[in-house]
Amino acid sequence: MSLLDVTIVAVELPSMQRALHASAPAIQWVVSGYALTFALVLVTAGRVGDAIGRRRIFLLALAAFVLCSAAAGAAPTITLLVVARLAQGMAAGCLAPQNSALIQQMFRGAERGRAFGLFGATVGVSSAVGPVIGGLILMLADGPQGWRWIFYVNVPVGAVAFLLGLRLLPEVAPRRRERLDLRGVLLLGCGVLALMLPLILAESGGLRRLWWLFPVGLGLLVAFAWWERRLTAVGGQPLLDPRLVTNTRGYAAGAAIAALYFVGFSGVWLVFALYFQNGQGYSPLRSGLAVTPFAIGSAAAAVVAGRLVERLGRLLTVWGLSAVALGLGGAVLVLRLVPGDPAVWYAAPALFVGGLGSGCVISPNVTMTLRDVPVRMAGAAGGALQTAQRLGGAVGTAALPGLFYVVLGTDQHDFRSAVAIAVGSGIVAVLCALGLAVHDWLRDHGPRSPGRPSEVSHDHTHARRP
Repeated sequence: MSLLDVTIVAVELPSMQRALHASAPAIQWVVSGYALTFALVLVTAGRVGDAIGRRRIFLLALAAFVLCSAAAGAAPTITLLVVARLAQGMAAGCLAPQNSALIQQMFRGAERGRAFGLFGATVGVSSAVGPVIGGLILMLADGPQGWRWIFYVNVPVGAVAFLLGLRLLPEVAPRRRERLDLRGVLLLGCGVLALMLPLILAESGGLRRLWWLFPVGLGLLVAFAWWERRLTAVGGQPLLDPRLVTNTRGYAAGAAIAALYFVGFSGVWLVFALYFQNGQGYSPLRSGLAVTPFAIGSAAAAVVAGRLVERLGRLLTVWGLSAVALGLGGAVLVLRLVPGDPAVWYAAPALFVGGLGSGCVISPNVTMTLRDVPVRMAGAAGGALQTAQRLGGAVGTAALPGLFYVVLGTDQHDFRSAVAIAVGSGIVAVLCALGLAVHDWLRDHGPRSPGRPSEVSHDHTHARRP
């Protein structure tokens, strides 16, 4: 639900704008506001889950997400809708890091790989099929108020998930009470906000007006890193232990791979939607169905990849990134050279190959990045990894559609050239991630043995299985 709500709303924006008589900048906040608050709270929420209990935060965040979804669906004005979406994004950001942390807490060895495989399948599919589901809901809930059902549908699903979580998730009390690093929270939150805000507001001129926030954000993140190192040196309790990056094998490389991959992965779907809907005249549903082969391939491969990651390690990510670049490159070549509707059918096999590759990237990378993280740090580490993904996604969703429009303006509405250049730029980001993955694999001389102890701490806290 939390990841679907990043993309599912995009196809409903015109309906919302007409029903609520909203301006274009105001309606954009329905999407961008959610993405912003989602990213802002990830690390802090993960750390709070580590400190006071992941099950507790998971259930509280899930209940808040359901209530905010209902409030968004019932919102009578654009102002109240945006407020509900900001709160909904914050609840989603509190929910997300508990997922990966609970997997680390409850599973070990090959079981953990399979669990992350299912987790990765969910991430890949929900990110790719959002426009399809949004189009289906809009088709079934016809009328000027039909858009409200994209929020209402979360209520029964969330209620069932809450009851299952209450029954099945184990309660593991933290070993000791820990203080929250409030200065670290402030530095990290302001730094992420400064980096994301110009990207979130890119369509309304944010990059031009707010470019100065980029150096401010980088400065705040440098100050955050300095403060966390200082706090660790004096025996304090940092928000994000710097040894996760410096001493934990695979963590820094995995976070960088995630950020680069999501630049391309998140941005290309918006470009495809613009191409099919504006360039080919497709409906939102048909536009979503055109890229469904990628989602199918991603779901199928992610589950299998979860079983292979213990044996192949980082090599699996190398293969996956290669297949993504090959598949997206083949699809964009077809769309550039083949005119009309046949292009969609010819591009389907290439998109399927790309999806197979994506399924071998997301869940294995999560597993390889978090496998040596001590369980006591699992929430903060998972939150930081997802923050890297959200930052990469924000760059991709701002830069690639922007490049698409630039090419359209200079090439006299040549949609085929625009989609080729914009998606091609996303492929460049994927190739950069591939370079990092190859470097990490070569450094470790191939796959590592499973269950290798962490270099940060020999913390092997086991939980009672549900």
